[in-house]
Amino acid sequence: MVTLRALRPDDAAALTRIYSGASIRHTTGKPLTLEQAHEKIRAALARAAETPRAQWSWGILTADEMIGLISLRRRTPSMGTLSYILREDTWGHGYATHAAHHVVSVAFTAADLNRLDAMHHPDNPASGRVLAKAGFTRIGTSDRHTDDGTTVPYELYALERDST
Repeated sequence: MVTLRALRPDDAAALTRIYSGASIRHTTGKPLTLEQAHEKIRAALARAAETPRAQWSWGILTADEMIGLISLRRRTPSMGTLSYILREDTWGHGYATHAAHHVVSVAFTAADLNRLDAMHHPDNPASGRVLAKAGFTRIGTSDRHTDDGTTVPYELYALERDST
């Protein structure tokens, strides 16, 4: 269905396509420029070389075409956050759910985390369904402040590692 791979320098054009249109409506609201995409890739590659590792970023691919980005960030030694974005023309096919399942597995094995948090904009309930299918439970809201000074109550989800 989908595969994940580390970002590469030649992914910049694909990232600009991912970070455009309706896909960014509930993120920055601004398209990613080609230079910003190159910088995002450079930063991801630099973080991949850090020890201990605090962040992982993967391209989400179907048929060798990058359609999204998913990231895992270590926030404390035992807790991390999951985030993702897909190109709008690929929504509704289960790609984000499949990618999230894979990253949850990495988080609880290779990264040795005990808890993951994730959030989504309240006007994006499809993202909440992705998180629920990946095993997350809605635990409340978290206020996020926008550039224009308004406060948006993002939906907050959590997933604990199974201790059995």
